[in-house]
Amino acid sequence: MSPESVNATPSPAAQPHLVRHILIGFFTLAPLWVTWLVLDFLFSLLANAGSPLLRGLARGIEPLSATLAGVLLNPTVQYVLAALVTLAGFYGVGLLTSLVLGRKLIAFLENQLNRLPLVQSIYGATKRFLQSLRQSPMAGQRVVLIAFPSPEMKALGFVTKVMTDPDTGRELAAVYVPTSPNPTSGYIEIVPLEDVVQTDWSVEEGMTFVMTGGTNAPDRLRFSHPKASP
Repeated sequence: MSPESVNATPSPAAQPHLVRHILIGFFTLAPLWVTWLVLDFLFSLLANAGSPLLRGLARGIEPLSATLAGVLLNPTVQYVLAALVTLAGFYGVGLLTSLVLGRKLIAFLENQLNRLPLVQSIYGATKRFLQSLRQSPMAGQRVVLIAFPSPEMKALGFVTKVMTDPDTGRELAAVYVPTSPNPTSGYIEIVPLEDVVQTDWSVEEGMTFVMTGGTNAPDRLRFSHPKASP
C-alpha cells in the first residue's frame, strides 16, 4: 500500500468530526429542502394549469412578433408567467363569485356539468370534499387522530363525514389521512366515532403539519382520550 493511500484515509479521531458536521449540515438544510419541495410542487401545479393559455397566446402573436412569442415559449419564463396567470385566474373567479351575476353564471355552469354523468360524479365529489373541510363536522372537531397504521401509532386525519351503522346504531367517522408532504394523496379510513381522538387544531394547522413533515405544529396535542372522571 502506498503512503498516499494511507494518508487519504480519515483518521479515527477525524471520523466523528466528519460525521458530526455532515449531520449538522443536513439538519440545517433539511427544512429549506422540504420547503422547496412543497413550494415546487404547488408552483408546478399552477404552472401546468396556465401553460396551455400561454402557448396559445404565443402562437397567436407569433405572426406579429416572433421575438415576443419566443420569450413566452421560453421554459423558465413560461413556468413563472403560467403560475402568475393561474393565480390571477383564481383571483378573478373569486371576485366574480362575490358578485350576484358571477354566482348566477357559476350556478349555470354547474347545472351544465351535472348533465354529464362522469363529470358530475368527479366534480360533485370534489366539491363536497372541499366544502366539508371548510365547515365544522356534526360531532367534534374536523382535525382528529386515529390509530393508524397500528394500534400503538396515531395518524392525523380530517373527518369528512359522520355515518351511522343501521344494525347497531354506532356512529362511524370517515377520516381522510393525507400523506406528507403532498396532502393531495392519502387514505380513507372508516373509524368508530368513539375511537377518534379529537384535537383543537384548525384545518390550516393540520395542513401545515402535514406539508412540513410535522415540524410546524402547536406545542400541545392530545394523543389519547381524556380519562373519565370517577
